[in-house]
Amino acid sequence: MKAITFKRHLVESFRSLKRNGWMSVAAFSAVTVTLLLVGALLSVIMNVNKIASDIENDVQVRVLIDHGTSPQQREALKKKLSRLDNVQSIKFSSKKQELKNVVGSYGNDFKLFAGDDNPLNDVYIVKAKKPAQTIAVAKEARTMKNVYAAKYGGTSAKKLFKVVAGVQKWGTAISLLLLFVAVFLISNTIKITILSRRNEIAIMRLVGATNSFIRWPFILEGAWTGLFGALLPIIVVDIGYVWIHGLLSASLASTNYRLLSPGVFLIQIDILMILIGIIIGAIGSGVSMRKFLKI
Repeated sequence: MKAITFKRHLVESFRSLKRNGWMSVAAFSAVTVTLLLVGALLSVIMNVNKIASDIENDVQVRVLIDHGTSPQQREALKKKLSRLDNVQSIKFSSKKQELKNVVGSYGNDFKLFAGDDNPLNDVYIVKAKKPAQTIAVAKEARTMKNVYAAKYGGTSAKKLFKVVAGVQKWGTAISLLLLFVAVFLISNTIKITILSRRNEIAIMRLVGATNSFIRWPFILEGAWTGLFGALLPIIVVDIGYVWIHGLLSASLASTNYRLLSPGVFLIQIDILMILIGIIIGAIGSGVSMRKFLKI
């Protein structure tokens, strides 16, 4: 396509948006609502996947010591754990320290369990040499005397992946439905434009204009609709994610898990929303043009 022809198509697509007025606004709104929900769903899914991966790759095993275990028995347990082939290091955390961690994470209500009422266990935090060895360390630790339980991130990850699968399933279904609605509204908007210019299109056909020459201004109009409709969702998702990231980062500070950093992540989400907007806009226009370009 020649540059002068493409420039004409761009100018014509902008004029058409202006002529359609409120119908164009309706199409913008459909894209805006769609991409706002899609952007939010993508942010949730990608961060849940990130945390699930962090949990699964956590090399720490928390070995909970039975209540009533004497210091000598506790030391004997530590020696047994240290002799395991896959163990890199062992750190002791008393039930008092565990309570402090719980209070720091969940609030002062847990101070009720201070002193003799503390129901928590003393814990050995065993670090495996490699993430793949975590399960083996946990299984061996569970068979040892004076061990109440041996927990590792993989157990939580399995449950979390079930949640992720559900979010992905329903999120995908809702997103596809919203995209279909957006394409439908954009298609109707473009149809009104075509109907108002059907005489012009007929004349262009009579003088030999090709289908692609007639089609391009409408496709560009749909693409602009998708692009402009993506601007507000990008702003809302970016501001909302930065705020939520700052809020939850403080809660996750005491753990080994982190949300995706806003920088690169938001750029990727923004580009994806722009591309989705442009694509559904162009598809809506292409669908509406098929009937009018049949010979």
